[in-house]
Amino acid sequence: MDWTSVAFLTLVGLYVAVNLVALIMYGYDKMKARKGERRISEKALLSIALLGPFGAMAGMRWFRHKTRKLKFKVVPLFAVLHVLLVFLLLY
Repeated sequence: MDWTSVAFLTLVGLYVAVNLVALIMYGYDKMKARKGERRISEKALLSIALLGPFGAMAGMRWFRHKTRKLKFKVVPLFAVLHVLLVFLLLY
């Protein structure tokens, strides 16, 4: 795949957008938690983490959110999976 092709650049843009959405979702959920309001479900947060693990990891660290929950310990594994997939697809 050509690095400058429209399809490749579109995929990269979508991937960045999904990671930004994950980051925003984690921040929004933290804000709601502080206010004691209705929150984003853990299922939704884990689902977006599966699609955008780097944004989710950034959100977990920046907002200090969901870092103690055992089920959220899989988020870094999602990132490892993404790196492996990219490696397998490009090489």
